[in-house]
Amino acid sequence: MKKGLLSLALVLASVAVVQAKGSKDPELMTINGKAVTLGEFEYLYHKNNSQQLAPQTIDEYLDMFVTYKQKVADAESEGIDNTEAFKNEFDGYRRELAEPYLRNKEMEDSIIRAVYSHMQEDVDVSHIMLASKGPGIDAEAQKHTLDSIRTAILNGADFAALARQYSIDRAARKNGGRMGFIPVGRLPYTFEDAAYNTKAGEISPVVETPFGFHIVKVNARRPARGQVLAQHILKLTQGLSEEDAAKKKAEIDSIGALLAAGADFEEIAKKESEDPGSQRNGGRLNWFGAGQMVPEFEEAAFSLQNGEVSAPFKTSYGYHIVKRLDWKPVDSFETMEPMIKNVIQRDERGQMPRKRKIAELRRKFKAGVNAANLALVKNEIVKNGGLDSALIEKYIVSEMEVASMGKQKILLSEVVSEIGAPLAGTPERQAAQFEERVNLSLDNAVTEAERQDLAVNNADYRNLLNEYRDGMLLFEVSDRKVWTKAKQDKEGLENYFRTHRDKYKWEKPKFKSYVVFATSDSIMQLAKGYLESTDIPGDSLATDLRKKFGKDVKIEKVIAAQGENNITDYLGFGAEKPEAKGKWAWYFPYRGKILNAPEEAADVRGAVTGDYQGELEEAWVAGLKQKFPAKINKKTLKKAK
Repeated sequence: MKKGLLSLALVLASVAVVQAKGSKDPELMTINGKAVTLGEFEYLYHKNNSQQLAPQTIDEYLDMFVTYKQKVADAESEGIDNTEAFKNEFDGYRRELAEPYLRNKEMEDSIIRAVYSHMQEDVDVSHIMLASKGPGIDAEAQKHTLDSIRTAILNGADFAALARQYSIDRAARKNGGRMGFIPVGRLPYTFEDAAYNTKAGEISPVVETPFGFHIVKVNARRPARGQVLAQHILKLTQGLSEEDAAKKKAEIDSIGALLAAGADFEEIAKKESEDPGSQRNGGRLNWFGAGQMVPEFEEAAFSLQNGEVSAPFKTSYGYHIVKRLDWKPVDSFETMEPMIKNVIQRDERGQMPRKRKIAELRRKFKAGVNAANLALVKNEIVKNGGLDSALIEKYIVSEMEVASMGKQKILLSEVVSEIGAPLAGTPERQAAQFEERVNLSLDNAVTEAERQDLAVNNADYRNLLNEYRDGMLLFEVSDRKVWTKAKQDKEGLENYFRTHRDKYKWEKPKFKSYVVFATSDSIMQLAKGYLESTDIPGDSLATDLRKKFGKDVKIEKVIAAQGENNITDYLGFGAEKPEAKGKWAWYFPYRGKILNAPEEAADVRGAVTGDYQGELEEAWVAGLKQKFPAKINKKTLKKAK
């Protein structure tokens, strides 16, 4: 299929052609023979103005825009857009930007609304779970068994008793399958959906989750309680003897008496609570709603008024005292929507809008699987005992069509080359996997076709894509022509400094020196003697000293005014020697001197580099105006809004 699809370069070329010829988006200008549309100009103009404190007029922005496009043209003339690094990075952006367009928006909105509707109600459920996969597990038989259990319950059998007997949920042995009020978004989608689509007192059909098969009984429904903010004090009793648990009860009762007498809850929690997660915060918990805490704790917190403190009560963890700080109803849809989107991405709901969109794209691009040829291949895989290396060798050169998109074919050889290694599992499972790979190849083909179509026919996507592309080119060419060039051009920096020396002044003198550090006084003396007898260029000092003294010596270049550095104050300005600390306590200056003004570009490197970059930028832009003159359509410009 790769051979049948347009390359990335052709995608971009096709965008340019449509922009040049399209009557709905007139041509505003050409630069280096490349058309720029009014739509692209307006898009960037309005985006730029939305980010400025003082908006620009169209005429003011035009000059900046032309320069921007001339720089992009310069990048293209140097072939930056044809490098592998650029192509790979841009293709990543291209795919990322297309993602919102590759999902069925109506379906996604419907799913989000459904989750939010669940948040308006609390549902108390029980369940029975059987395994759906694993060694020796017959999924269909398990599902049939659970359906029979459901029938028995509907005919009067005790749900809790059957849960204790059959459910693989270990908690069922204690709670008879009772889960209580469940939190929205914390359980698998199919389970939650079954709970919210079942009436109180009724039992859902068998549903499957990643954990197994379930039937869900809805015990009660109520309007959502919202969320509470609380703090608590806990005395743990898990694993304690009755005698020790009784001591904890006495301790919590004493704390309750102190609080009743006016003691500060937060201070008592910090000293006495045995909940490691909240103790340091004075017992403060995060906001929580139904199903997020054990039932006794939840009931206590919701039954209080804001600011009220509960009497001591017991849960499976131990003894608690709760203070309710605040309460709020379920947040608005606008507030909850981002969180809901994150929730649905964790289960199969996240893929449903994409699958729906791909189905639409298959129809749009007349794409489908060649069922007859696919069946032949699958049968051969089964008869062969699987897709082994011998069969792969046969298929890798096959011109058989297994799927198509319009007039473009997906060949058996292309699918097999993407599979690579032999498949695993039974021959039947391998045949099924092969069919999955064919469908995946077809899905990839239609999504790529849609990306290309978007780049041509969707103005919003095209403008954003062009902005990313041009921005990447602008960054790279600016780095080459100005930023890195200025930093690396030592001769140019020095010449600029000498020519503009009067621009760089200091308010007070500075001490300039190399400072040589040593791990001992004896090493320091040896290094000092070595340097006094040897003339070493400054840029070779560090390497030379490392060769001579290894890791016992290091060197730093410094330039500082009095008061900026304790060591240079001592070495250059006669201040008291700082107290020795660490392994580099011994040091001396080398080639140190006091300067009233910078003597070379390196002394004011940051300022000189910035100014030199400005000079390079100015010269570059002037050259671009000559090299890539802009031909502007004045009539079209008048249409700009």
